[in-house]
Amino acid sequence: MDKSGKVTPQGTYHLSNNHHMTIQWGKFVRGEDVPATEASVKDKSSIVGRIGIQMLACGTGAWRVRDAMNRIARILGVTCSADMGLTAIEYTCFDPDHSYSQTLALPNTGVNTDRLNTLEHFVNDFETKYAHLTIQQIHHLMDNIQKAPGNYSPLMAGLAAALACAAFIFLLGGGPAEMVGCFFGAGVGNYTRRKMIDRHVTTVANTAVGVALACLVYLVIFKVLQYNFQISGHHEAGYIGAMLFVIPGFPFITSMLDISKLDMRSGLERLAYAIMITLIATLVGWLVALIVHFKPEDFASLGLGVVPLMLLRIPASFFGVYGFSMMFNSTQKMAITTGLIGAVANTLRLELVDLTSMPASAAAFIGALVAGLLASAINRYNGYPRISLTVPAIVIMVPGLYIYRGVYYIGLNAIGLGALWLTKAILIIMFLPFGLFVARVLFDRDWRHFD
Repeated sequence: MDKSGKVTPQGTYHLSNNHHMTIQWGKFVRGEDVPATEASVKDKSSIVGRIGIQMLACGTGAWRVRDAMNRIARILGVTCSADMGLTAIEYTCFDPDHSYSQTLALPNTGVNTDRLNTLEHFVNDFETKYAHLTIQQIHHLMDNIQKAPGNYSPLMAGLAAALACAAFIFLLGGGPAEMVGCFFGAGVGNYTRRKMIDRHVTTVANTAVGVALACLVYLVIFKVLQYNFQISGHHEAGYIGAMLFVIPGFPFITSMLDISKLDMRSGLERLAYAIMITLIATLVGWLVALIVHFKPEDFASLGLGVVPLMLLRIPASFFGVYGFSMMFNSTQKMAITTGLIGAVANTLRLELVDLTSMPASAAAFIGALVAGLLASAINRYNGYPRISLTVPAIVIMVPGLYIYRGVYYIGLNAIGLGALWLTKAILIIMFLPFGLFVARVLFDRDWRHFD
């Protein structure tokens, strides 16, 4: 990889700092002109490990990474034992006569659902299409997978965030003024963040700058609207929606799923990473709010009836999930599919809260369960990875507003009020992966059992 995590022409991991040394995949293997199934344990292990580290780089959970490594290892005739965290894998491959251990690490983490889909199809087809190739040929195919560019430019990533956050703020109760401010704020914030990522700026810095810019742009748009249209000061609360593009939905959800499968190292590392991103975003947002005198007040009522509100929530949920899915590098077909799942699951969740007085955490469980069931059915039809469908579909259910309000009030020493909002947020965050877990238990025998 080059410093951005891309693959160099030699197909090597050249990482962004001196703490991560290059793995010369092309020189690492012997290059024997024999099928991969007849290669040495060392050469076979290079394929097993590279599959694992590439899938880990896509943001998927430890269970799926280990499953892919095990499937490749069985086809190659070796046994694999692996332990992994958020950015590293330690594994051993062995047969009756030899063993080979290796540690692989990434300089950063991210999400790439399109590459994950490609890798899962590669693993599924490995026995029939690739096992007869040489080790060098297989590494060349994996070079091509790594070299594949992202589907969207920084500008498109900014527009995706703008669309997602504008829809998100409507679902939280905002109106046209908040949606316009969020559109421009989130768009500029995520565009800048993406450009900083492309320049290998560390996660803490790109998150902080992206959030700060999103809030400041929202302020500018709000002042313009206030000056030209005399809108109420209540609309200033929409600045919260402008920074919701940084919600670490993938690590939050995969952390709980990993913990549920007793992959404690991976689960706890992912949870720590998600908490770090959340704290950075909320603290920066809080500081900007103090400087410009914004307060996270309740949104002004939209005055819509039950039916009109429900009919508007359906497209808002679709476009919110669609935008987040694009931010995760999903193809258009995958993003549209995910958006349809989100339109059903998230609208159901919101209507349950409004029409039945169901607690938000219980409604979140039902919404996530429905998303998981729909994703399982679609997975059997077109083979999309479930996690590539379910996580973007329920990211819009993550209570970013609750988390921010909790940190905001704690920062003002209103500990009781802050703790109340954080407690509500934690309950919802816990029930979201639980809904996905139940759906997987019902439809996936391998997930349901251990051996």
